[in-house]
Amino acid sequence: MWSRQAPFKEGSQQLQKQPVVGQWEPLASSGGGKELAPVEPRCREDDDQSTAQLNVSRLRSSSVEIREKGSEFLKEELHRAQKELKLKDEECERLSKVREQLEQELEELTASLFEEAHKMVRDANTKQAASEKQLREARGKIDMLQAEVTALKTLVITSTPSSPNRELHPQLQSPSKTVFRKGHGRNKSTSSAVVTATSQSLPLESVSHECKEVDSILYAEFQAWKESPTLEKSCSFLERIYREDVGPCLDFTKQELSELVREAVEQNTLTIEPVATQALPVVKVSAMECGGPNGFRSQIVTKCALSGLSRACKHRIKLGDSGNYYYISPSCRARITAVCNFFTYIRYIQQGLVRQDAELMYWEIMRLRREMSMAKLGFYPSTM
Repeated sequence: MWSRQAPFKEGSQQLQKQPVVGQWEPLASSGGGKELAPVEPRCREDDDQSTAQLNVSRLRSSSVEIREKGSEFLKEELHRAQKELKLKDEECERLSKVREQLEQELEELTASLFEEAHKMVRDANTKQAASEKQLREARGKIDMLQAEVTALKTLVITSTPSSPNRELHPQLQSPSKTVFRKGHGRNKSTSSAVVTATSQSLPLESVSHECKEVDSILYAEFQAWKESPTLEKSCSFLERIYREDVGPCLDFTKQELSELVREAVEQNTLTIEPVATQALPVVKVSAMECGGPNGFRSQIVTKCALSGLSRACKHRIKLGDSGNYYYISPSCRARITAVCNFFTYIRYIQQGLVRQDAELMYWEIMRLRREMSMAKLGFYPSTM
């Protein structure tokens, strides 16, 4: 708009600088004394003035038009700028909301992380305290068990099936010193010498007066087993003893019950206990099924559950955790006791509780095998 108004100003300045036309000097009077008026220059002056006025009007009209167009252009530019500014304001507002939301989420995440970290630390401290407490308790138990094992080893070293320690095996004490409690006392096969020890063994000649000679095959099998003691039947040493001694000694008339007795002896879950002189009365049907007690008599004559013969049954057995008791004769008790004594001794060896020379352990096992053989043939001490 300003560039279009510039020619208008320049034209008006040029018009102002042009010399004025139509001013005439008075002429000398001619003959007659009359002056002639200059007609033609006045006409020109009028024409020039009209032309100038026309140019001025044209310039004014064009300047007004230019101003109107410039005003419209400026309004459009202003409207567009306002619109862009409004869009930018909206975008700024949106970005501000996004930033506030992100800041809030970041604060919440930070708070949750700190809370989780504190919780983990608390849990770790609690677990550490519990672990330390358990460790102290375990160390105390270990110390106590080590002391018990040391004491047990001291007793076991001085107690073998051939010469049992009567303090370690109170069941070997004199019957007059034994005090029966109400009900039945219980001696499990898990004890060191089961129910009996060798003080109740067969009346044989003293071993010291016998001549002995080591069988090279048996001794070699024993040494191989002693290198890695096990209770598995697969090794040649125990396989021979099972075949020659344990199997025949536990082979009773009642085959089904014999198998259960053999399994209980192997699993160390057999219980043998004496029958009190005043036994509690039981149902006679159960007594017939299991060879149970039949009254208050001191001599209990009933049917042996293993042999099926009527004998004076002074003892009864229980297999595992079952509630059934089976009354057995003295001969059957001697056979079971002989096998239990053998298993007890080899368990001692497996657990490292026997500290003797290999040859002494070998002869002790041979003596236990002889007891099983004698019991299988029907020999047993009168104290049974």
